[in-house]
Amino acid sequence: MGTLSHAREHRPNSPATWSGRVFRFEAIDSTNERALAAVADKTARHGDVIVARTQTQGRGRRGATWHSPAGEGLYFSIVLLPSALAQPAALTMASGIAVLRAVSGLGLSGVELKWPNDLIVGDAKLVGILVETRGLDIAAPHYVVGIGVNVAQREFPPELVRARAVTSLALCGIDVTVETVLARALAELEPALERAILAPETVAAEYTVAAKLLDASVRVESHRETCVGRVRALTLAGGLTIDTDADGTIRLAIEHVRSLTRL
Repeated sequence: MGTLSHAREHRPNSPATWSGRVFRFEAIDSTNERALAAVADKTARHGDVIVARTQTQGRGRRGATWHSPAGEGLYFSIVLLPSALAQPAALTMASGIAVLRAVSGLGLSGVELKWPNDLIVGDAKLVGILVETRGLDIAAPHYVVGIGVNVAQREFPPELVRARAVTSLALCGIDVTVETVLARALAELEPALERAILAPETVAAEYTVAAKLLDASVRVESHRETCVGRVRALTLAGGLTIDTDADGTIRLAIEHVRSLTRL
């Protein structure tokens, strides 16, 4: 079982310099938890990667559990220590685009982005992404990007399957190792996350195309309402713009959109 080495906290200037450090663990509670702990004790550097063979308390959005069988999935987190505040939504979008490109590059077809942080094949979940920060200091911001990819699983626990459809690269006919997926993903993630930090609206535009949202008919659930309409724009500053039959054009801040489903 690995341990994080002690190092002086790194606060990069823009463009940021990635540490190139990868820390591997046999079994830990959560790669996000380990990354956040490293930030808290000031041993983390920008671009550090925490990888686990299995997690005992892996988690997803809204407290969901991420099933983490040993050696069958890719479970990792990336520490980001930008020199100025970043936008978590842009980081989530950039991560989704990057992993989409990575698995597509491995030969997977039919994979799509599902708002806001999943990759799916058909209706089945393949990848989950969770961006977190804890006790954010405006003068020294930090973010942790956690990613789980189902790689070699041939079956899943019944309780997980009952909750929602899930799949893996293996079930989709892609026979690759976890290490191969990690290498592909990191190669795409570094430039994508730097774009999210330095040019977040560019990433929002990329996400709109990659998720096939522009002019798409969608059902959107927000904190206050559910609406159906056609997407006219998606920007970080202006949020989601939808033309509806019932209420005309409406705009929703991204943080208020709980779910978005293409119809």
